[in-house]
Amino acid sequence: MSYGVVWFKRDLRLHDHAALNQALATGPVLCLYLIEPSLWAQPDASAQHYAFIKESLRELAGELKQCGGRLHVRTGEAVAVLDELFALAPFVSLHAHEETGNAASYTRDRAVACWCRQHQVRWQESAQFGVVRRLRNRDQWLSHWETHVRAPCHVLPGLQAAHFQPSPWRAQALPDVQALGLDAWVPPQRQIGGRSQGEAVLEDFLLDRCRNYRGGISSPLSAPTACSRLSAHLAYGTLSLREVVQATRPHIAHLKAQGKGQSAYAAQGLTAFLSRLHWHCHFIQKLESEPELEWRNVHRGYDDLREPDWNSAHFDALGQGRTGWPMVDACVAMLRETGWLNFRMRAMLVSVAAYPLWLHWREVGLWLAREFLDYEPGIHWSQLQMQSGTTGINSTRVYNPVKQAQDHDPHGVFVRRWLPALRRVPDTWLFEPWRMPESVQLACGVRVSVDAPAGAPDAWPLPRVDLAGATREAKTRLHARRAQPEVRAAKAAIVEKHASRQGRTVRRKPATAPSAQLSLDLS
Repeated sequence: MSYGVVWFKRDLRLHDHAALNQALATGPVLCLYLIEPSLWAQPDASAQHYAFIKESLRELAGELKQCGGRLHVRTGEAVAVLDELFALAPFVSLHAHEETGNAASYTRDRAVACWCRQHQVRWQESAQFGVVRRLRNRDQWLSHWETHVRAPCHVLPGLQAAHFQPSPWRAQALPDVQALGLDAWVPPQRQIGGRSQGEAVLEDFLLDRCRNYRGGISSPLSAPTACSRLSAHLAYGTLSLREVVQATRPHIAHLKAQGKGQSAYAAQGLTAFLSRLHWHCHFIQKLESEPELEWRNVHRGYDDLREPDWNSAHFDALGQGRTGWPMVDACVAMLRETGWLNFRMRAMLVSVAAYPLWLHWREVGLWLAREFLDYEPGIHWSQLQMQSGTTGINSTRVYNPVKQAQDHDPHGVFVRRWLPALRRVPDTWLFEPWRMPESVQLACGVRVSVDAPAGAPDAWPLPRVDLAGATREAKTRLHARRAQPEVRAAKAAIVEKHASRQGRTVRRKPATAPSAQLSLDLS
């Protein structure tokens, strides 16, 4: 009997799973997840990503087992595993969600597409987000997004054993992190994977925590509970974007119907949250349309701006949380323990890297990709470039870490929580400890010096550069490059390809001049 293979990727759920529904409509299915060594060998992969995925796979496998099915988890490269399966039990179709991933997954998908053509296997891909493959221009993108999120969620039929292809394989143990070549560190306070966890986080946000969304998502003190905390579940697909949007909109209507006061404030917060779900797909669309932005500047006029001046000591200080700027180092400490930071603090880290430390965004981005549990390549690399000023179409975004501390941690609660060495430092000096007189350093038991040993409870490092002077020089260099005529001239094409059309009057171009499209071509 012919059957189809459902290839689970970053869509670890049964509900609203278009690929699974489409496969079931044609006959029996075999559910497959691949642990691909070449993908885990990439410099953006980390053990915490693997831990979250394993937890999600465990729950997914349990759900399938209750329906009489099985999740086949195999270790190996995609083409090799498909070859093996096809030899054991030939199949007629392969079903999956579209993935806008890194360069390695892009290359893998092209190889799988070639394999399918050679073996006359029909590969059917479904949209995972409101992202359009082979998008010709941005003019109608928002209507595409709205169509996607308004469509009914896919609901599975009553599953039973007859829906599933008998397994040709024995169960295979999952490799450990050492076998995959990963650093074993996993943040002890990270979020746990699995659909039930995602559903609980969504319910808690919609029924309670959304009331603090407005005004609460900027400070690292309030953000851990004020933010939705759904990002990891969306990144690995334990929840679908569509179901989150469709769960949120009725709550907004309900809160608005209750009138003014706290309910109206919560409705405004959820409305702002919905807008961020739109931006979520907007940024992923950038990588879908231009995969190269993962490793090269969106605007090529900024090539060689920072690259020749790479400073390993600056990069190491940032990654170790030893820049000497307390708000920066506290954020690195929190990130190391939890795998998460709110958006403003993420932007501050990139800004500090890009401007006063003058680091190229690529290595910084790889480090942060490993540190962020919710690493989503399309959002990640688009934001790295935007915050670093290399898109050519965004205003310069510089976050002063001292001002951010004063604005979002005015009493030093966050800094003291994550930096034990500074807990006795008075508020006056807390965010700029290098200004402390020696008498104050002695009184609070911390010595600020250029050779402060790492991890010492009584020592704090001096900043590697003067914050104001280095930032001013960096902005001058960036703006000088931006002012060059050839750099300014290239901006229009980037706006046409990547800029949001919200709030803009769309000027339609003649059909004879479509914008270039660099994306997966699996036809």
